[in-house]
Amino acid sequence: IQGKQSNYDTDVFTGTIAEVEKITGKKYDYSDSKEAIAFRVLADHIRAIAFTIADGQLPSNTGAGYVIRRILRRAVRYYYSHLDYKQPLLFQLIPLLAKQFETVFPELMAQLDFVTKVVKEEEEAFLRTLGKGIERFDYYQFSQVGISALFGNSIITYMKERQDKIEKLNEIKKVVEGKFAFELNDTYGFPIDLTQLMASEIGWTVDMKGFEEALQQQKSRSKAAAVVDTEDWITVNEGGSSFVGYNQLETTTQVLKYRKVKAKGKEGYQIVLAETPFYAESGGQVGDQGQLTVGSWQLAVTDTKKENNLFIHFVETLPEGIDLSATVVAKVNPFKRKDTSSNHSATHLLHAALRQVLGKHVAQKGSLVNDEQLRFDFSHFSKVTDEELAQVEAIVNQKIRENVPVIIKEMSKDEAVALGAMALFGEKYGDVVRVVMMDPNYSIELCGGTHVGSTGELGFFKIRHESAVAAGVRRIEAVSGKAAETYINNIFDDIAAIRSVFNNPKELLKVIENSVAENKELKKKIESLEAKQLAIYKIELATQVVMINGASFIGAVLDVSNADGLKKLANDLKADAQIVVLAANIGGKASVAIGIADELVAKGFEAPKMIKEHITPIIKGGGGGQKNLATAGGQDASNLDKVIEVVRGLL
Repeated sequence: IQGKQSNYDTDVFTGTIAEVEKITGKKYDYSDSKEAIAFRVLADHIRAIAFTIADGQLPSNTGAGYVIRRILRRAVRYYYSHLDYKQPLLFQLIPLLAKQFETVFPELMAQLDFVTKVVKEEEEAFLRTLGKGIERFDYYQFSQVGISALFGNSIITYMKERQDKIEKLNEIKKVVEGKFAFELNDTYGFPIDLTQLMASEIGWTVDMKGFEEALQQQKSRSKAAAVVDTEDWITVNEGGSSFVGYNQLETTTQVLKYRKVKAKGKEGYQIVLAETPFYAESGGQVGDQGQLTVGSWQLAVTDTKKENNLFIHFVETLPEGIDLSATVVAKVNPFKRKDTSSNHSATHLLHAALRQVLGKHVAQKGSLVNDEQLRFDFSHFSKVTDEELAQVEAIVNQKIRENVPVIIKEMSKDEAVALGAMALFGEKYGDVVRVVMMDPNYSIELCGGTHVGSTGELGFFKIRHESAVAAGVRRIEAVSGKAAETYINNIFDDIAAIRSVFNNPKELLKVIENSVAENKELKKKIESLEAKQLAIYKIELATQVVMINGASFIGAVLDVSNADGLKKLANDLKADAQIVVLAANIGGKASVAIGIADELVAKGFEAPKMIKEHITPIIKGGGGGQKNLATAGGQDASNLDKVIEVVRGLL
């Protein structure tokens, strides 16, 4: 249509390529040179990166997120190596891209700040290790063919000679060892395809079998650290396993099968029931706890998980003589379930409030819900301010006071999406989904977890903490219901205790501010007095120099309260004596400083060596420093005089 011979020559890409020219100061010449290829790679890769992040997938080390991370790192490597641009570049292209596709993919413009922030942080993280990795890769290849001597003494010489060396490498067909490729991946974050690309540019290949073996060895080590030894299932009754816990917390059922497991030296058992009211850990909600009654035996269920569509109940022991073919009464701990459900419903209210306050780009990136608290991870490009957190809290508590009914329906996924339900990116949903509604105009989500009947059951919601967990991902920790009440009561108890310490003043804050100001002033006075005291010590100790085998020596145990002051004094006294050793009992702990004149250092007297070999055994501690000035600290301050005598004895 546009009369071009390549996609990259059409206006789909030319605007982005022109922006790269502007940023790098280099000219795109439409050729097949590495520089021209880099222009095309950037124009192509930035679209995949930006659109996917806007669609909810963040760079990570697993799954779809790892694909995005690999694409981004490949692009970074191209502009770093072939366009000689050593700082983040990709994020600078996103505003142009968002404008270009504003009517085609408006999500990118709507989340412009967020996507830009994520891409920039990801680039910065990789650039910190990329240069070292490339140098490591170059050094490996040059040394393999015996031309490492071509390296210059400076980085400037190195970069000038690099192209010449690479041309020499082209003449020799070599294989990059799999073990080394794994080292680049493990240490510098190089995806294996990036190492393959760098190798192919000079006509080399990568030993992928060796790479896979090294990778497998690491996985085996990781698995060995968390190995769980499971015995075979023992079948008691035939049949399938089903969950009935949405509507009942107790049921009469039977054991289908069980097995013995051993992890970290501790034995336990796993039991599968025909019907179970126990919710299995899923969607961030922890598994239920409770009790199984088998005949006259009662088994405590410590956790519930799902494996291959089986609901597995964890118990610590199976008593000898128990008849697992008997009828089983399965009962969930109602208090833990209630509090866990409360916190799960709170995450839905929180999610909706965050989108209302921060913007529609907010999406759930992970959660943990138990009976004590909720933890909610979400996409956002900056720290949530105190004002924004207060707004979110206020909205959630308003919805709690409205006592909104929690309506749960099953419907087709298409119906749910048409209704406006939010689905989690990366989650797998069947044809029929469970939709949880808390006011159709406020919160509609696909969710398999347990919830309260109405929002009023939450009682109260309180955010405890907000923090960063990854590039573009924030975390909120909060409590609801009884846990929120306990949290607030603890805060008031702390305030009451503080009031008591300050004799219950009317204006507590003002008294604390005055106390802090007074404390700062007193610290300044103490520092001034300590400085005067050290000056006096310096004058006194300068008159106490003794000669030992031709070397001048000062040694003393002092009454000082500052280790830094002790070190400074030892350094100053080197003008009066060739070896100075000072010791002090500071807060019940030993502190030692040794200063040695340069002329004695030249003869082999080194302060860190003295500290390590002779002082730390006496004071039961550690230390170090420079050859002419070192310090040590230890738990035993009872033998400080011995410290002085030991150093004196060395002379």
